Amino acid sequence: MFRKFETTFAGRKLVVETGKMAGLANGSCLVRYGETAVLVNVTMSKEPKEGIDFLPLSVDYEERLYAVGKIPGGYIKREGRPSTKAILVSRVIDRPLRPLFPKDYRNDTCINVLVLAVDPDVLPEVPASIGASIALNISDIPFDSLVGTVKVGLVDGKLILNPDLKERENSKLDLTVSATKEKVCMIEAGASEVPDEKMLEAIKLAHSEIKNLCDFILNIKNEVGKKKAEYKSFAIDEDIAKYVMDMSEEKLKEAVQTADKAKRDDDVEKVNEYVKQQYILTYGEEKYNENKQMIAEALYKAEKKVVRDLVIKEAKRVDGRKLDEIRPLSAEVGLFERVHGSALFTRGLTQVLSMVTLGTISDEQNVDGLDEEVSKRYMHHYNFPAYSVGEARPARAPGRREIGHGALAERALEPVIPSKEEFPYTIRVVSEVLSSNGSTSQGSVCGSTLALMDAGVPIKEPVAGISTGLFTKDGDTTDYIMVTDIQGIEDFFGDMDFKVAGTKNGITAIQVDIKIDGLTYEIIEEAFARTKKARQYILDEVMLKAISKPRAHLSKYAPKIDTIKINPDKIRDVIGTGGKVINKIIEDTGVKIDIEDDGTIFVSGIDQEMIDKAIRTIHDLTADVELNQVYMGKVTKIMQFGALVEILPGKEGLLHISKISNKRVNKVEDVLNVGDDILVKVTEINKV
Repeated sequence: MFRKFETTFAGRKLVVETGKMAGLANGSCLVRYGETAVLVNVTMSKEPKEGIDFLPLSVDYEERLYAVGKIPGGYIKREGRPSTKAILVSRVIDRPLRPLFPKDYRNDTCINVLVLAVDPDVLPEVPASIGASIALNISDIPFDSLVGTVKVGLVDGKLILNPDLKERENSKLDLTVSATKEKVCMIEAGASEVPDEKMLEAIKLAHSEIKNLCDFILNIKNEVGKKKAEYKSFAIDEDIAKYVMDMSEEKLKEAVQTADKAKRDDDVEKVNEYVKQQYILTYGEEKYNENKQMIAEALYKAEKKVVRDLVIKEAKRVDGRKLDEIRPLSAEVGLFERVHGSALFTRGLTQVLSMVTLGTISDEQNVDGLDEEVSKRYMHHYNFPAYSVGEARPARAPGRREIGHGALAERALEPVIPSKEEFPYTIRVVSEVLSSNGSTSQGSVCGSTLALMDAGVPIKEPVAGISTGLFTKDGDTTDYIMVTDIQGIEDFFGDMDFKVAGTKNGITAIQVDIKIDGLTYEIIEEAFARTKKARQYILDEVMLKAISKPRAHLSKYAPKIDTIKINPDKIRDVIGTGGKVINKIIEDTGVKIDIEDDGTIFVSGIDQEMIDKAIRTIHDLTADVELNQVYMGKVTKIMQFGALVEILPGKEGLLHISKISNKRVNKVEDVLNVGDDILVKVTEINKV
């Protein structure tokens, strides 16, 4: 049955419609926010997926260009693989919802968001996230948490909820918060050096608005929600769990306590093998094969309990570090002569090699999607090969994780990248993860900062990144221990990965992944304090000792770029009919020329002399003749009463016979010939 629900959310009308579309989905809703509309459908498989120990949840955010009145470009006039933006939005929707499903649930579950219409003032990811929460709650899928999402901007010092297009363009903050009524369960942010205190204030403002939204979602759920379906539980048999714990706990406690990851992994594997063999001796191989998956999961949970108990009960970390101690750090720059900029950053076993390439303005990436059309002159890409974790797998195209981590590092560094006017280059950074043991995304932030400075990019401030972890007692967020610089095992078995990047002045990026039902303000505030202290330490003790400031000169292998600004009305003079003029300049000098609509012209090449020649030619083509100015001109025509002299391209003047010399000249040809270069002074300009 069709139902319509309305409320006011962050100053705009929010409308949710159910019972009209997609009747075969387990849950469906159409969300309208402003003139933006998204259809969210959730489905669940009838049977669980066997042989896995995780929630098989997938989120697909599907962009359709009809939503903004566009036809896809290219030969095939339909949408293809998801855009980077679509993948990032899918991750933002996924992260707050995944921890709130039952831990023993294994049915395939899909959340599909179809963007139907986009109002430029209302980004579709907000109603998409809200719609996902509503669709799950009104479906028969076993999900019962009320989750809301809102964006926060910062314009002229004022925090704004769900800012419109103009406000976003002027905002120093792009913060997305998802939360339940009680706790914050997802934070993602990009910021222009926003102080910790202001960021916490923004999170609190977002949460206060979400609390009201949760009441609205609850009302919809009470009105049209289906009864939750029964599902097959994959909880571990208590007897098996007890057997595994009794057999492994003490051995695992000894095995995990080493700073050597390879040794730890080997020792843990030996314990696992010991438990397996003991189980076979006790119950037989047939019984083992019957419970193999459950035993493997019980061993995982036993290791998790041991690691967590060490931290929570004994304040011990597996590698012996103090709770706020950062792993050994090192940094090196200028590793490769031919590369425009390079750096190697190492934190413990996490090692990232970042490489910088400088290109011309025409190398900018054009991004065509549901947002306003934009071009990117700063790009960050992140690669995570199998060898970085010691695995033997063939290389594949970047997955969602790689795209997400690259976007996070890009967002962290973007606020310090110089403007096009200050540094007229397109910049690409590639971070190659050489070894991974936790927090590679923040390692790539540090390495990329160093590589940019090595390349001579005049960044405004160096940026460092670090993450903190959380261990709660049975999920109780009032009883917890926080650790700084988590390694892989602490990420796997902990409750939080709170990543923060920033300069000495403030935060530039945040990404928070949690495995419990949410975070309190106290936890967030402590995470900010810890990451701020750690960032400053990494900057002072390692990064700035490797390279203290951007190099004064670019690599000799980087392209040379100069700029000239002309009157936009004269762009056609530079291009010429059918490109004849600009192509002639390029042919004569070998340079590359990029022209902006505002009259800024970028001239790039290898030979500075040829760049200068092209700049002079463009200047002469577009310059206006000035009265009383002296020019070096070329004689183009001899006449009885004087000579025509071209003083600028396409601009000629008459040199009268009486002005050719201080002496009497009977015939012009006695003094001048066509092609002669002579100095002339402009004494009069005729307006045509």
